[in-house]
Amino acid sequence: MIALVGFCASLSIGLVMPVNPSTSEAQTKQATNTKDGAAKVGTQQRMEKLKAAMLTSWQQEAQTKGFSYNIPSRFQGAVIQSAKLTKGEKVIALTFDDGPWAGSTAEVLDILKKNNIKATFFVVGRMLKTYPELGKRIVAEGHVIGNHTWHHWYHYFNPQAAAFEIDSTTDLIYELTGAKTTLFRPPGGMMHNGLVSYAKNRSYSVIMWSADSVDYSRPAVPRLIKNVMRDSKPGGIVLMHDGGGNRSRTVQALPQIISNFRKQGYRFVTIPELFEIENQELQLAAARKSNRK
Repeated sequence: MIALVGFCASLSIGLVMPVNPSTSEAQTKQATNTKDGAAKVGTQQRMEKLKAAMLTSWQQEAQTKGFSYNIPSRFQGAVIQSAKLTKGEKVIALTFDDGPWAGSTAEVLDILKKNNIKATFFVVGRMLKTYPELGKRIVAEGHVIGNHTWHHWYHYFNPQAAAFEIDSTTDLIYELTGAKTTLFRPPGGMMHNGLVSYAKNRSYSVIMWSADSVDYSRPAVPRLIKNVMRDSKPGGIVLMHDGGGNRSRTVQALPQIISNFRKQGYRFVTIPELFEIENQELQLAAARKSNRK
C-alpha cells in the first residue's frame, strides 16, 4: 500500500510540473552542436597524429636505410655548371637556394607538386634548424636536398671553420630527413674562400649553374623569367632562391617558367638524375667505340 501511494504521488507531480518545449529543444540542439564540434576536433587531431606518425615512420626508415643519392664517381670532387649531353636531350634541373624559408619554400613546393616536378634544394643549416618540417617535406616529396653551408657567410674560412660550415649542415640534413647528401653549392658561387677546397677534398660534387634568374636582386617578374630562359640549354642547371629574403617574385614567376620550358619540349630532372643521364651517354659512347675496334 505504501509503495502504491508513493508511485501515485510521483506520477501526480510529473503531470502537474510544467514543461517548456522550446527550452528542451534548445538544450537538445546545444548538446548536439557540442557533440558535433567535439567530433570534428577529434577527427582533426586524429588526422594530424596520423600524418605525424607517417612522417616519423618514413624518416626512421630513411635513416635506417641510410638513403643517399646516386652520384657517379666521375662527378665526385668535381665542379659542375651543367651536364654535357652529346644527344642534346632536353632536360633541365631547377635548383633553389637559401631555404628553408617561412612562406616561400612551401609555396615553391606546392607549385612543383602541382606540376609533378622534382627539383634540388640547397639548404642553409641554420635555416633548416629553424624550419625542420620544411626540410623534411622537401625530401618526403621526392626532391633532392643539398648543402649550402651553415651560415651562408662569404668571408674566408680556415679548414676548421669550413669543416663546421659543411659538416654541421650535412649532419643535420641526415638527422632530420635521413638523406645523406654529397652535393654542395658555395654561397655566392665563391670558389676561393676555403669552402670549395674542403668540399672537393671530401668528395662533394660542387654544383654551380648555367642559368641565373638573378632573383636575389628582385627584378620584375617578366625580367626574372627572361633571365632564366635566355641562358638555359639542354643539360642546364637553373639557379633560383626559395629563401634569403622576400621571394614572392620567384614564386610568381615559377609557373610561367615551368610552362615555357614545357612548351619548348623540356622535362625536369634533379641534379643526380642529370649526372646519371650524362654518365649513361658516356658509357654508351665508350661501348660503341670499343665495338668498332
